[in-house]
Amino acid sequence: MNRLTKAAIVALALTTTAAPLAAQAENYQDHREYRHDRRDDRRDDRYDRRDNRHDYRHDRRDNRYDNRHDRRHDRWDRNNRDWWRGRPEFHDYRGARHGYWYAPGRGYYRVEPRYYDYRWRQGAYLPPAYRGYYVNDPYYYGLRPAPRGYRYVYANNDILLIAVATGLIASVLSDVY
Repeated sequence: MNRLTKAAIVALALTTTAAPLAAQAENYQDHREYRHDRRDDRRDDRYDRRDNRHDYRHDRRDNRYDNRHDRRHDRWDRNNRDWWRGRPEFHDYRGARHGYWYAPGRGYYRVEPRYYDYRWRQGAYLPPAYRGYYVNDPYYYGLRPAPRGYRYVYANNDILLIAVATGLIASVLSDVY
């Protein structure tokens, strides 16, 4: 083989091995820069999330204040017979129906005939079948929070404070709606 052929073979061998090595070195450098850029992006995202969390907390705090403020004026009024109109839990209320009671947010439910026009009194017991119709927002009706072991329930158009375990009626708010 002549010298030119040997030189061409050596040059070919060097280019086939050196080119991938150079590309790999360049690729490694790009990869490092990419990792560095991603690290910066993550750091920026972390600060952005912190800011968002901070803003969210302040927004929630403001909303709580607004809700408290709004709720002071949004209360049940015994003198206003149409107080329930426009409230979402009364969207299907159509007035008193014989043989049924209405629980706001839950709708009408059938009752035993002996309870159709029953007048609840303190010290009596609410039957177990009617103990599950809880009042979700006692504040709206001007009621204090129920003590531990007691709940407010809807019974006919009254609100009763009952002992959850026994159904003993502790107090009665009559003719709510």
